[in-house]
Amino acid sequence: MSVSAILLLVEILSSIGVLEFTAAAPLVAPIVGICYGINGNNLPSKQEVVDMFKSRGIPRMRIYSPDEEIIQALRGSRIELVMDVAGDTIQSLTDPNVAADWVHRYITSYSQDVNFKYIVVGNEVHPNYDLAPYILPAMTNIQNAISSANLVTKVSTAIDTTLVTNSYPPNNSVFTADASPYIGPIINFLVKNEAPLLANLYPYFAYVNNQKDIDLHYALFTQQGTNDIGYQNLFDAMLDSIYAALEKIGAPNLEVVVSESGWPSAGGDGALVDNAHVYYFRLIKHAYSGSGTPKRPGRPIQTFLFAMFDENQKPGAEVERHFGIFNPDKSPKY
Repeated sequence: MSVSAILLLVEILSSIGVLEFTAAAPLVAPIVGICYGINGNNLPSKQEVVDMFKSRGIPRMRIYSPDEEIIQALRGSRIELVMDVAGDTIQSLTDPNVAADWVHRYITSYSQDVNFKYIVVGNEVHPNYDLAPYILPAMTNIQNAISSANLVTKVSTAIDTTLVTNSYPPNNSVFTADASPYIGPIINFLVKNEAPLLANLYPYFAYVNNQKDIDLHYALFTQQGTNDIGYQNLFDAMLDSIYAALEKIGAPNLEVVVSESGWPSAGGDGALVDNAHVYYFRLIKHAYSGSGTPKRPGRPIQTFLFAMFDENQKPGAEVERHFGIFNPDKSPKY
């Protein structure tokens, strides 16, 4: 079927009655968003990309550094923006005055007509990284500056699943011994400020790294019925492993927002257009279904699809450059 994952989203959501067809609001309820990376030399202009979000009713966008051209283009759109702090500026934000200036420049100046949802301080920072000691102080200073400006935007950080161990079955999961001293104070900050933890979840990489024990259907949401621990898909198991680890660290009610999830269409084992198409379609449907996960049933799952485009200049393995939902010419890949 020559429609994109987003057009499929419209089809899915029409059938379950959650579309918002109004001129003043995004087309769909803000549960699923798309990550917009710019590591490519063949991508549309930033204004064109924002126009794509608007015209296709995509209600949330994540960007990986403050980009005033993108922020300007979002004015009046009501698209919810999740914005990362650039990694090379995080250490400087441990100075409260620098943090206040940063918030004024990138948030307060646009807050009347840009909907800042979350500010992300650190993406997949591990406790042994040079940046690790600066994450919480920077989060604290940015949140203080936002609160002083009487804004409701929340500050968080995005982790990956390697900070969790003993993840099978999910109920046994804990943060690793190395991660606990790092993540514990951050979790306390999030609880105090009623902010969610962000987590990047990739069933694809879990499957590729353990094809002996993980079935492709389980990773793609296409398994029939549940397995011996009550799970129909790997995404839910990975998400619940984080919830279980949070329970054990004393934060049983903290919400987790899935800040990235996707499946590549080329460049590695199982990285096929058909598999990627199925994964995005099923993930969107699952997120909006309200079924939740076995540990957190009966609620939609806030999820960001990774990513808007293939990024031909993204570093790393070849597979990293093939997560796009759209082609650089703006046509749908699927």
